[in-house]
Amino acid sequence: MSSYDPAHVPDAKDMKFGIVVSEWNEEVTSALLQGAMDTLKKHGAAEDNIHVTTVPGSFELTFGSRIIAEKHDLDAVICLGCVVQGETRHFDFICQGISHGITELNLDYDIPFIFGVLTTENQQQALDRCGGKHGNKGDEAALTAIKMVGLKK
Repeated sequence: MSSYDPAHVPDAKDMKFGIVVSEWNEEVTSALLQGAMDTLKKHGAAEDNIHVTTVPGSFELTFGSRIIAEKHDLDAVICLGCVVQGETRHFDFICQGISHGITELNLDYDIPFIFGVLTTENQQQALDRCGGKHGNKGDEAALTAIKMVGLKK
């Protein structure tokens, strides 16, 4: 993970988070989820204030995030997934749909929706970013969520 000064991270003690995680590529997404959970707790979030739900694939993150935001009184929603480039344009359509959908949620709701979706060229790049040599992007998504909630408050 990129280095950061913990003093510049708001206390998450009274913050409520939703995490929506894709079941597809579970080796990667479960590691992203663990990183996000660890970071939220490290900065004071209570486990009771973290609502986790799963969706089948990354494309479903947008709908799942909307549902969890409407079902719970949350300060932010973290969207975690992984899309690995294949031989067809499917990758492009999925990534574009996810990024557009999460952007729309940010505009339509009064809470931040955090883009924690890996879009990699291969499986090794994904592994490098879910706890490997490039850190855990789940950690970074959680930090972003905390900081965005802090900004709003």
